[in-house]
Amino acid sequence: MGCSSDSDSNVNDDGKEQSNNITENRKSVGESAGDLLDDVNYEELYIEIQYVQGLKPSTSTLDHFENFLTERLRKSGGITIELVEIPSPGQDTYSITDVRNLEDDIRTAYNQGSTLKVFGLFLDGAYSENSENGSVLGVAYRNTSFVIFAETIREFSGQPLAPSTTVLESTVLDHEFGHLLGLVNAGTPLQSAHQDTEHGRHCTAEDCLMFWTAETGEGLINMISGGNIPELDAACLADLQANGGK
Repeated sequence: MGCSSDSDSNVNDDGKEQSNNITENRKSVGESAGDLLDDVNYEELYIEIQYVQGLKPSTSTLDHFENFLTERLRKSGGITIELVEIPSPGQDTYSITDVRNLEDDIRTAYNQGSTLKVFGLFLDGAYSENSENGSVLGVAYRNTSFVIFAETIREFSGQPLAPSTTVLESTVLDHEFGHLLGLVNAGTPLQSAHQDTEHGRHCTAEDCLMFWTAETGEGLINMISGGNIPELDAACLADLQANGGK
């Protein structure tokens, strides 16, 4: 299942082999923002989510995620999400290098024709950069790749008075995909001054989905009010719309 070169092949509907340049899926976060938002180059979006056994995202999470994408993206060919169960890689912690290497071994979906393909990973273990100041719940690390630390999310959702697992993983999933869409000022140009430069590619509005605390367990629990999944604020929506989104 691994790839040893920068090209892969698939068979199209006519039974003919097609070659794909997988380097198109190995660029920096935000570089495919426009292609994700509009349907000029890619009419269809296919998302391959691989999850460690026991960490399958809930139906409610997937339904919410599909609605989130449908509301923001112009994909005349539709949006498809496919789930694949994998065994645990067997690590207690993962660096982004570990995650990239794992993706290179197990990812099967790369851009093909008019279909843009994204890879998501729901992983056990914890992020290696966690500290006493915060536990990271997700990272967007390539232009079409993100990881959700699903075991860590479940640990936080199990705390007293904490939001449900569905609310937490939905928030993190939306947030990381927001980075793939170029937010904030990372591939999708700003239409107003709302970048929190102290925290990098995040929004200054504390109630916005792209506020920086939406990536950390401690911050996210404090951010979510009444069990509601945060939404993109007007400034972030204006950025996406100016870059081809809805």
